[in-house]
Amino acid sequence: MASRGNAVARAMFQSKVPPFYYRPSASDCQLLREQWIRAKYERQEFPPPERQEPYSAGYREGFLWKRGRDNGQFLSRKFVLTEREGALKYFNRSDAKEPKAIMKIEHLNATFQPAKIGHPHGLQVTYLKDNSTRNIFVYHEDGKEIVDWFNALRAARFHYLQVAFPGASDADLVPKLSRNYLQEGYMEKTGPKVSLSWSPGCRGLPPRSRLAWCPLQDAFARGEVFIGSRESGYTVLDGLPPSTQGHHWPHGITIVTPERRFLLACETESEQRAWMEALRTVVDRPMLPQEYAVEAHFKHKP
Repeated sequence: MASRGNAVARAMFQSKVPPFYYRPSASDCQLLREQWIRAKYERQEFPPPERQEPYSAGYREGFLWKRGRDNGQFLSRKFVLTEREGALKYFNRSDAKEPKAIMKIEHLNATFQPAKIGHPHGLQVTYLKDNSTRNIFVYHEDGKEIVDWFNALRAARFHYLQVAFPGASDADLVPKLSRNYLQEGYMEKTGPKVSLSWSPGCRGLPPRSRLAWCPLQDAFARGEVFIGSRESGYTVLDGLPPSTQGHHWPHGITIVTPERRFLLACETESEQRAWMEALRTVVDRPMLPQEYAVEAHFKHKP
């Protein structure tokens, strides 16, 4: 009887959930789980399509609190999402004619990062500029507003991918709309010569084949490593070369690429194991056709 009742409730409250709308799991942040419940039962958004317009109309405009690049202060900024132009834009002033930044939907990812941003509604938007990773950190005081922005970005990505991959099913496209980082935290790194000093840096490994390092809330990655597949000559080794000197943390990782080796170190063994697992997940995955173009850019990057 209980299972039958659950089926009836799902048919009533979830019959018209758009494929791009994010359905949170138990591991997601409280905001996503709370707004999913409110959307279903309190606002009853999913039978009537008109209640889905805030994130499905193809255009959204409003103000978000954005973290400043240099001083870390959050300031109100105007944002415009337009599917027709395939871009998310933000403006430093509400009356500005030209946007401060244009983020192409093609290369955009959004993920909630409340602990990193220091606000329960904190959203990290990552995009590419000149083929390098950039981040902006935003929030809105209203939980529904920021989740609507998140789902509007997913909707724009979904419609872009439908055009880019006309034969793909919804099930193939939905995992590509937004992705959480496989691993994020602190490691020490050194340059190509072991005589260079080690420096601790926050590194993020997104589901794409890039390992970027930067301070915790920096807008710009200080450096990036392309991580291809094992078949293309990439591998991840436990430990560091015997001649390595100058590092403070004892648990080493060596990333081998066709051009050089990247030497990293973790503070604890458990962190090393977590990073090794995440890195090997990427290395063991075959490269997609478009990733070969990214790899070529990294090989010729000045």
